[in-house]
Amino acid sequence: MSTQHVLLLIPPLTQLNTPYPSTAYLTGFLRGRGIEASQADLGIEMVLRIFSQSGLQAVFEQVRKREEELPGEARQMLAVEPAYLNAIEPVIEFLQGRNPSLALLLARPGFLPQGPRFAGHRGRASSIRALSEQDRATRFATLYLEDLADLIQATVSPHFALSRYAEHIARAASSFETIIEAVAVLPTLTDQFMLESLWEHLDRLNPSLVALTVPFPGNLYGAFRIAHSIKNRRSDITIALGGGYANTELRRLSDPRVFDYVDYVTLDDGERPLLSLIEYLAGTRPRTRLCRTFYREKDRVVFANETSDREFGMDEVGCPTYSGLALDRYLTILDSTNPMHRLWSEGHWNKLTVAHGCYWKQCTFCDVGLNYISRYELTPTDRLIQQIEQLIAETGCRGFHFVDEAAPPAALKSLALALLERGITISWWGNIRFEEAFSPNLCRLLAASGCIAVTAGLEAASDRLLEKIKKGITVDQTALVAAAFKDAGILIHAYLMYGCPSETVQETVDSLERVRQLVAADLIQSAFWHRFTATAHSPIGLKPAAHGLRILGPEFQGFAENDFLHEDQCGKTPEWLGEGLRRSMLNYLEGSGLTLDVRQWFDHSAPRPRVSPTWVRRLLKGRIVEDDPQVERRFVWLGGQPVCEPVGRRTRLILPGHTNDHAVTLANQQAQWLDDLIRKSTPRNNPSRSYPLLRETKTSFPGTTQEFATFLRSASWKNVRSAGLLLV
Repeated sequence: MSTQHVLLLIPPLTQLNTPYPSTAYLTGFLRGRGIEASQADLGIEMVLRIFSQSGLQAVFEQVRKREEELPGEARQMLAVEPAYLNAIEPVIEFLQGRNPSLALLLARPGFLPQGPRFAGHRGRASSIRALSEQDRATRFATLYLEDLADLIQATVSPHFALSRYAEHIARAASSFETIIEAVAVLPTLTDQFMLESLWEHLDRLNPSLVALTVPFPGNLYGAFRIAHSIKNRRSDITIALGGGYANTELRRLSDPRVFDYVDYVTLDDGERPLLSLIEYLAGTRPRTRLCRTFYREKDRVVFANETSDREFGMDEVGCPTYSGLALDRYLTILDSTNPMHRLWSEGHWNKLTVAHGCYWKQCTFCDVGLNYISRYELTPTDRLIQQIEQLIAETGCRGFHFVDEAAPPAALKSLALALLERGITISWWGNIRFEEAFSPNLCRLLAASGCIAVTAGLEAASDRLLEKIKKGITVDQTALVAAAFKDAGILIHAYLMYGCPSETVQETVDSLERVRQLVAADLIQSAFWHRFTATAHSPIGLKPAAHGLRILGPEFQGFAENDFLHEDQCGKTPEWLGEGLRRSMLNYLEGSGLTLDVRQWFDHSAPRPRVSPTWVRRLLKGRIVEDDPQVERRFVWLGGQPVCEPVGRRTRLILPGHTNDHAVTLANQQAQWLDDLIRKSTPRNNPSRSYPLLRETKTSFPGTTQEFATFLRSASWKNVRSAGLLLV
C-alpha cells in the first residue's frame, strides 16, 4: 500500500469537555494497521479561538457595526466590553483546570460582567450560594460564556451555540438544496475561525484523505463548510464523510450534488469502509468493491458494498487513542448542579465499548434493523481490560464512559470482577437496560469496581405503552432495579418519551406522576423527556399504519431521511404537554417542586393522575431478597480477609470492611467453613476466576441440608451478606 496520510476531523460542535470518540476509535484502528493517521477536533479549536482576547475583540468589532439595531441586552454588553475582554482568558484557563486558584475571584459576585443569563438566575440566589466556591466559580464562568454565545448567535453567527453548530439546517435537509444554500453564504466569523484551524492542520500534515465524522445534526453544516473549503483550495485531497448522522439519515442518498463537496459517504462502523477506501486510493482494490460507500459515477450516485469482507470483531479494532487531541484544552462547564447531569459536561472521559449493538433489539421505536443496533458482539473482557490500561497510560485519566447501546449485565459483571482481580481503580458509567438481572448484589459489585452512574431508557412510564413498544420491562421492575442501583450508591439518568403511538393525555400525566415519585424517592437523579418521533428505519417508521400513524412528510428529496412528521390516529399529544414535562423536570433536577400536584406544571387543564401517591413506597416496602440455593449464582467477597478469634467453644469472625467492620460468632466448624468460603470468594485470590457456586457450597457445609437452609435464614448469615459477601 502506498504511503498515505489520513486526517480524521470532528467538525463543530459536540461537547466542550471531552472529544467525541469516533475519530479516537478510527485513529487507533488505522495506526494498528500501519496507516499514518492523525485527528483533530475543529469544534473545540473554533471555540477557543472565539473565546480568546483577540477572538472576542473581533466579535465586538462586528457587533459594534450593528449597534443601532441591537437589542438592549447586546448594547449593555458592548458598554462593558473591556470587562469581557479582560476576563476571557482567565475564565478559559480556569475552566480548563489550569488555574484553580482563580475560583475565589470568579465566585465573587460582580467580578464577571453579568448579562441576561445571570439575570435569569437571580431568582435562584440561595441555591447558588449553597454551592462550593469551586462550583460557584464554574457556574458563573459558564453563565459568562453563555451570555457571550448568545451575543454571537444574535449578531455575528446565527449558527453558533455552545454544543451544536447550525443544527437547524440539518433538521430541514430532506433536500440537499438546504446545505447548498447555507454553504454558499459568505463564511461567518465563527466559520472563519473554524477554517483557520483547518488550514493549520492541512498545511502541517498534507493529508491525502480527510475523513469527516458527523455524529449529530449539529455537525453537518460544519462538515460541508469544511469540505467546500478544501475542494476550493486543495482539490487533490480526497474527502470522505461518515458517522452517526450518515448512518441514520443518508441511507437513501441519491442527490449527485453531494459529491461536489465530498468524494465518498460511508455507512455504519467506519473501520471496514475506511480501510477499503484507503486500499482503493492505493490502487490495491477496485472502486466497485468498496464497502458500504456512496460515490458519484457519470452524474449518478452509486452504492458499493463488497460483502465478502467480514466485519472486524471487537477484539480486532484496536484501542482508541486520543493522540493529537489536546485533552487539557477542553472546558468543564456547569449548566446544572444536578450530580448526574454534570457527568455530561465535566472533565474528560475515556470512551470504550463493552458490546457492539443491542442484545435486546426489539423496541419498535428504535433502529433495530441497522448495523449499529442489530450486529451484537461482546468485547472480550481481557481485551477491554487491556484497552483500559492502555488509555490510562496514554491519557493519565481514570474516568471511563462505556458508550454501548445497552451494556449487558453478564458482561458488566465480568468486567467488574476483572477490575477487582487486577486491582485496577477507575471511575466508570454507561448505558444499560432496566433488566431484572441488575440485582442488588450485582449493583454492589459494579459499585465496588468503580461504577458511579448508569443511564437507561424507561421511555413511557406506562406498562401498556411499554408493552406496545416492546421495551421488555415494566414500570415496577424499573423502580426495583433503580432501587438496587441507589442502594449501591450508583446514580441513574432515565431517558423518557411522551407522545408514543396511541398515548393519551391521561397516560402522560400518569407517567409524570410515576417519574415524580421515582425522583422524590431518589431512585433516579436525572431524566429528560423526548417527544416521540417516528424514524424511517424503526419498525414503527417502516410500518406506520400498523401502529395507528399516518405519515405527513417530509417528502424525501435525495438527501436526508429519518424523522417523520406524523399524525396519531389513536392518541393525542398537544404541545402544552411537552412544555409542562420540560418545566417539571427542570425543577425536579434541582430538587424543587417534588411535592406539587403534577397538574400544576401544565398551562392547560389536565386530568388527575390515576397512580397511587404511595406507589413507590409500597413497592419498595414489599421487596423480598432471599438466597435461593437452586439459582446458579457465585459468591464474591468485597471486604478484607477475616480475622478469627476463639470465644470459648465458638469462633468470632471479624470481617473487615472499607468503612466499618462486622463480626459474627459461630460454631468452630461453621466459622472455618465461612472463613474458607470468603477466601475463595475474594477477587484478588482468583486468578482462575473460579468463584464458589451457592448450590455447590452446601455440600461442604458442616451440617445437613436442612441445617444449611436454616443457616441461610439466620441473622449471622444476613450480617455476613451485608458485610460484603455477594451472590452474583
